[in-house]
Amino acid sequence: MNRSRSRRSALAAAALALLAGALAAGCGDPGDLRGAGATPTAVGPTRLWPDLPPASSPLGDYGTADTEEVKGVKVPGGDLHKVDPVAIVKAQAAAHPDDYSGPSALYKETADALKNCGKKGKECPVLKAYYRDFTGDGKDDMVIGIRMPEEQLAIRVYAMEKGHLTQIMGTSDAVVGVELAGRDLVLRAASDIPGYEYRTAWSWDRHQRAMLPTRDEFLRSSDAPRPKGVRSPAPELTEMPAEEVPAAPGPSSGARPDEGGDAGE
Repeated sequence: MNRSRSRRSALAAAALALLAGALAAGCGDPGDLRGAGATPTAVGPTRLWPDLPPASSPLGDYGTADTEEVKGVKVPGGDLHKVDPVAIVKAQAAAHPDDYSGPSALYKETADALKNCGKKGKECPVLKAYYRDFTGDGKDDMVIGIRMPEEQLAIRVYAMEKGHLTQIMGTSDAVVGVELAGRDLVLRAASDIPGYEYRTAWSWDRHQRAMLPTRDEFLRSSDAPRPKGVRSPAPELTEMPAEEVPAAPGPSSGARPDEGGDAGE
């Protein structure tokens, strides 16, 4: 379900190779103008089965636009930096003790492991929080990761909606990487095909008042084995510096993780 910037490196390398080839071919060329041949005719997309009636309803409801108000957690001054992420997860687990499916669900083992949070020497399943303004209201939203059984990772995003703490995105997958790119949250997930991965970009939708999976790709992994002689691209940062985040209405904040390790430790 996800995407990568390694493709940009490949495109840049291809462009440099073409430029070098053009310069080499130009050596000794008197500079005469030469025709490049006929311009190929642009071909637009062709619609198949135009008489086929469109589906009236989706095959399944994935709940991607589901949101939930989190009750019982105070947010001082509406600042999510002042809220313990473990308290948020515990509040949702208490509100849905028998719910083990859906965007807000936890495995029973994970819900039980929440008791370890804050205890010395115990592993808390809730990872440290990251912050970014996804909604464009000028206030930081909170991104939480929760370790789940079977190498799954639950990802949740919380925002202040009309003064209420609200979960605006929730999903879980066999995640191999999470990235912040502008106002998008990009998830890289494992694939059954070796050397490939899913990359999904989740973006804020003002109509649904939720983050939706706006771009979904199946791509070659950036760390997949390469043919001999092919140089690997330089490692890239998984988040953009704050000054490079695209401008949007109101002040935008860069990603700022809390200090320390897992939440509650």
